[in-house]
Amino acid sequence: MLENETMARAEDSEISEVTPQGQSTTKVIRAAVVGTVVEYYDFGIYGYMATTIAALFFVSHDPNAALLGTFAAFAVAFFLRVPGGIFFGHIGDKYGRKNALSWTILLMVLATAGMGLLPTYATLGVWATSILVLARCLQGFAAGGELGGANAFVSESAPARWRATQTSMVNTGTYLGSLAASLMALGLTSAFTHEQILEWAWRIPFLLSLLIGGIGIWIRSQMEDTPQFTELQDKGETKKLPIRELLSTSGGSVVKIILLGALITGGYYIASVYAATYLQTTGGHSSRVAFLSTSLALVLGVITLPTSGYLADKYGRRPVLFAGSAAAVLLGVPMFMMMAGGSVWQAVVGQSVLFICVSVVNGASYVTYVEMLKASVRYSGLALGNNVTNMFLGGTAPFIATYLISLTGNSLAPAGYFVFCAVITFVTVFFIKETKGIALQVD
Repeated sequence: MLENETMARAEDSEISEVTPQGQSTTKVIRAAVVGTVVEYYDFGIYGYMATTIAALFFVSHDPNAALLGTFAAFAVAFFLRVPGGIFFGHIGDKYGRKNALSWTILLMVLATAGMGLLPTYATLGVWATSILVLARCLQGFAAGGELGGANAFVSESAPARWRATQTSMVNTGTYLGSLAASLMALGLTSAFTHEQILEWAWRIPFLLSLLIGGIGIWIRSQMEDTPQFTELQDKGETKKLPIRELLSTSGGSVVKIILLGALITGGYYIASVYAATYLQTTGGHSSRVAFLSTSLALVLGVITLPTSGYLADKYGRRPVLFAGSAAAVLLGVPMFMMMAGGSVWQAVVGQSVLFICVSVVNGASYVTYVEMLKASVRYSGLALGNNVTNMFLGGTAPFIATYLISLTGNSLAPAGYFVFCAVITFVTVFFIKETKGIALQVD
């Protein structure tokens, strides 16, 4: 028996270094993470430049109305994530994870660089705003196929005993991409005057996408498809219409994914993108302080994610999901009170704690999604479930939070939205089975 355990551990160690096709897991993770960094830098830079975009493209005598217009365009992109997820899910489940992931990054880079080349409202009038919204929609369509595919790609190459840890690393790419966007916005405000930013410097972070996107595209072009998908393809068991197969055989799992993801979508955008604006408009801090606080929160999130994944591998998915969502419910309002309190240290602590709560849940979520779905519809299921949640709770979060304050006059109203998302996740955990250690479903 001891000999068998030793052999199993050796096998796991070996698999963690090389997949059955001879592709190292380091290469697999790197390809997934780098591509996700590019996608979420491109997708996030719009949010972190919200106040500047509002001034340049959403002209209004009321700054709050202009900001609402900017966040409305931010939200519109999330409605395009669902058809994007269905489209790329079809490609990923029928023609390969690699093919789908290569196209998502290319489309995202084209949309983001296009924003950087746009004339502003002062030059082109309402056409400038319209083209900006169209480019934002293309970003949303591309983003719809990214995260689900990247998680399917890594999880299908990971050994069972480290699956949560390795899958959680994919999501560090979303944080690192957002962190890069936040640092770029911070660097912009530090290196240029407000007038220079409005005149021309605002274009820099968007055009930078051409450089980092090119690197991501090259890295993804070097990877091979996953062993599970290759097996399906070799046996001719890929589905003609994966989305139909998904809804007819795994509809219940998709509903659970939608509900379970409430905190890591709605809560994520409240604690990161919206918080950067909240600290300025409600906390009274400078854009520099807001971006520094957001950057620190993202760094702590990057550390928390693999830690959460490790704990999910050691103790199970459900205990980690319960702990993170319960903490978010209890701490949501107190942390928002700190963020609105006025002092820098309160702002930093409040935002960081909220983001750590989200990250604890995030580290165990995607591996749970993966383990609910069979290989022939896994990409489609991950993309559909995640993007529906993003559409209703994530992309609308900054707009709803801004609107709640405008409607109620209460600066703590966004805390209610954050807690609402956390409660949905917490309750849903009661209805999912523990999946730690199971073999992934092939078909």
